Parts: sequence; structure tokens; C-alpha cells
Amino acid sequence: MANDWTHLFNRMPELLAPSMAKDHPNLPVVKEEGCYYYGVDGKQYLDFTSGIATTNVGHRHPKVVQAVKDGVDQLMHGPSGVIMYESILRLADELGKVLPGDLDCFFFANSGTEAIEGAMKLAKHVTKRPYVVSFIGCFHGRSMGSLSVSTSKSKYRKFQQPSGLTYQLPYANVKDCPEGLDAEDYFPEKLEKDFETLFNHQVTPEEVAAVIIEPVLGEGGYVIPPKSWMKKLREICDRHGILLIFDEVQTGFGRTGEWFAAQTFDVTPDIMAIAKGIASGMPLSATVASKELMQQWPLGSHGTTFGGNPIGCSAALATLEVIKEENLLQNAKEVGAYAVEKLQQLKEKHDVIGDIRAVGLMIGIEIIDPITKKANGDGLFKILDIALQKGVLFYFCGNSSEVIRMVPPLTVTKEQIDDGLHILDEAIEEYVAQLTVKLS
Repeated sequence: MANDWTHLFNRMPELLAPSMAKDHPNLPVVKEEGCYYYGVDGKQYLDFTSGIATTNVGHRHPKVVQAVKDGVDQLMHGPSGVIMYESILRLADELGKVLPGDLDCFFFANSGTEAIEGAMKLAKHVTKRPYVVSFIGCFHGRSMGSLSVSTSKSKYRKFQQPSGLTYQLPYANVKDCPEGLDAEDYFPEKLEKDFETLFNHQVTPEEVAAVIIEPVLGEGGYVIPPKSWMKKLREICDRHGILLIFDEVQTGFGRTGEWFAAQTFDVTPDIMAIAKGIASGMPLSATVASKELMQQWPLGSHGTTFGGNPIGCSAALATLEVIKEENLLQNAKEVGAYAVEKLQQLKEKHDVIGDIRAVGLMIGIEIIDPITKKANGDGLFKILDIALQKGVLFYFCGNSSEVIRMVPPLTVTKEQIDDGLHILDEAIEEYVAQLTVKLS
């Protein structure tokens, strides 16, 4: 079996498109459990990626696995609307209890980008306005509509510039705050001026259907904006009758230490896109709004064949139960704070570490050139490769792939944090030693 697997793995470049086959690191695995992957090589790997912030309750949590098995015994496919089933309705009811404000009506789909497409379509249909404003550095997906508001990396748009009617404004990065000024004061004032310039020179506010934003940049580098900036954004949208869309695909389901980043920032959007952590790895997502808003979206204006799959909805219900029963929101806060404390100690030790950006268990570790202080994506991949050899899996993000994305399952323990960061420490030391030899 292992030989057959190895043969297939070696054929990966001819079997899979390069956009999949050339990702990093393509670790060959045979099993997942809790906070670990188990490789074809027989090794155990501590997973600090959670399937890119998806398996928030850990890999193959027993309660989720049982829900999937039980679900298969009843239904494997919807399609919702043609038939109706309990799991999708129960899920909608339960999600409404943990979402902020009056966000309690759902269109279920399969992926984050589908949820974004639904959110933008809903906003345009309701407002009868054509334009959407997004922020530089945000990532919202790769389908043509979601790509029109994604600007984390230009390569995602290369040779396929979307035709969507969109405008982009700067995201609030506290690193850009002028010396001597308070970011909580500076960025709201700057946002007001950014919108004033946009409305005076490019598009009138009466033409803007929605503003879409990641409350914390994901793919763009785990940048956390000031809370006051988010509140000012809500205020500007309200002033002009513009709908505010939160892309909570990566920040949702406890990742920031609250159910959603909207609660972390104390700002409720009009529309939300949720996915990833919703169903512990089963393909499921949702466009969410109030009943009043969603009821303006009539039959035929949007649809799906596979969205809201009954097994996925069962997995999502089990996921919600686990988050509550195991108190994972609190664990995300406590263990996240512990991880940051340890990372700050590593930063003092290693001058290749730049910023530590964190909220809950959504942690970014910037890797820089120690001399120029500039982003160092090449160094990052060398560090990640060494860490993987030693048994810990990290992922990357940032415009130059310069930020280590550390997003372990919310079930992670302080002991596992210690194990992972000990290996990261060793990996950085080994990288620096190699760099020193090369330069000498």
C-alpha cells in the first residue's frame, strides 16, 4: 500500500494542476487525529494549521465523526429546496444563537468564496447599487466575483482581471501609524479621509452597494486593525446606506477567542460570510443576514445544488456542541495569550522575527531580514521546511509569504504549544546558522 501511495505521490505533477500540486509543503499523510497528522513516513506531525483554520475542534473529533456516520445512515444529499431535512433547519436555528445582532437567516453553500459571492449578490440586489468597496490586502476568494475584491497578492489576479465594479482602500496596519500618534485615533480619521477622497473623485456613495472586509487579514498577513477603525467603518456605512459585509471565513467559530470577530471588535455587519471552521472539514458555508434583509432576495436570484448538504450540516451541529461543551472560546484566549508570551521570548532571542500579530489562536509571526528589516519570504520557507523535518507543520501568509501562519486547533494545549515553539526555535537557530555559514 505504501509503495502504491508513493508511486501516486511521485505522479502528482501530472495528475494535479500546478495551482494545487505546487503548494507548500504537500506533506504525504495517511491519518489525522486531534492536533496531529500521521505521515506516510510513519512520523507524527504536530499540526499548527488546522487545515488552514478549518478543523477548529481538532481533526476527526469523535463527536463530529459520529454525527457524520449517523448522517450517512439517513441522507447523503439534499438538494435543499427540492427536499427539506432536519439538519439544515436545526443548524440555522443554532447558528442564529451564536451570531451577533440580528444575523439569523441563512443561505447555505459549500465554500468560503461561494459565501462571498452570495453576500455581494444579496447586497447588490437589495440596494440596487452596482459598486463594492474592499480593502487592499484582503482575500475573499478566487471565483471571478470574489476575486474582484481580493487584493492580498497580485498573482491571484494575473491574466484574469475580474470585471467586477469595485474600488479598494488601504487597510489599517498599525505599523503604518506615524510615530507619536495613537493608532486608535489616527486610523479612524484616516478612514474618514480615504472615503471622502473616494466619494469625491471616483464613485458617489449612492452607487456603493456594500463595503466588504476581513475583520483580521488572513491571507494578507494576519494584520489586526484598531477597534476604533472598525467602528468608524460601521459609522460611515450607516451614514450612506451602504451595507457592511464581514468576511469571517477564517476568523469565525472561535478562532479569535469569540464566536466571531464581529464580537471581538464589537461591530455587527449587515451581511456575513462564514465557512472553514463551521463543519470541521466538511464542505459547508453560509451567507448570513437578518430576516428583513434576506427576505428581499427572491426565489431564483440565487441557488445551489450541493449547498447545505445534510451530512455537512450534521457535522456543523456537532462542531457547535463541541465548542460549547469543551469551552474552546476560553481555551483560544488563554492558550493564545500563552503562545504570544512564548513567541515574544523567541522574538527577543532571534532578530529574524519581526512582528508577532495575534488575536485568540489566530497568530502571525513575521520573518524579516535581520539587516534590512524587510520581509523575508525565502527565509520563511527554509524555516518551515526545517520545522517540518522536526515534526511541526506551519503554513504561510502575507503579500511576500513572509508571515508564519500559526492556527492550531482550538483544542491545543499549552504543552503542545511548548512542543511546537521549541521546534520553531530550533528551526530558526538552524536557519540562522546556515545563513551565517553562507555569508562567511
